[in-house]
Amino acid sequence: MAVRTVLVVDDSATDLKNLEQIVSGGGYSVITATSGKEAVSKAKSEHPDAVLLDVIMNDMNGFQACRTITSDPDTQDIPVVLVSSKGEKTDKLWGAENGAKGYITKPFTAQQVLDQLRAL
Repeated sequence: MAVRTVLVVDDSATDLKNLEQIVSGGGYSVITATSGKEAVSKAKSEHPDAVLLDVIMNDMNGFQACRTITSDPDTQDIPVVLVSSKGEKTDKLWGAENGAKGYITKPFTAQQVLDQLRAL
């Protein structure tokens, strides 16, 4: 499956804008969300080809949102890549346990983000 549309989720306006610019600059269409709950809702309604999901958010963290997206029959085929300042091996393992197909540690380069999307 070719990735064309990416849901970018971050509660930091700066990080969201940065990711949005990287992804759109890579030739992808971008949908944005600013919370885990909004990410789950937009994954269901917009059905993007991939999700770049921040981990540390208030209402529903990225691990919870990832688990919800990847366990719902309507959205389980959408690959989720977690994007976080939490870069410990346990965080990456927990991400994979919750259904993440990839993990990008902040700070990241544009190339890391685009490589991860191409790998999906």
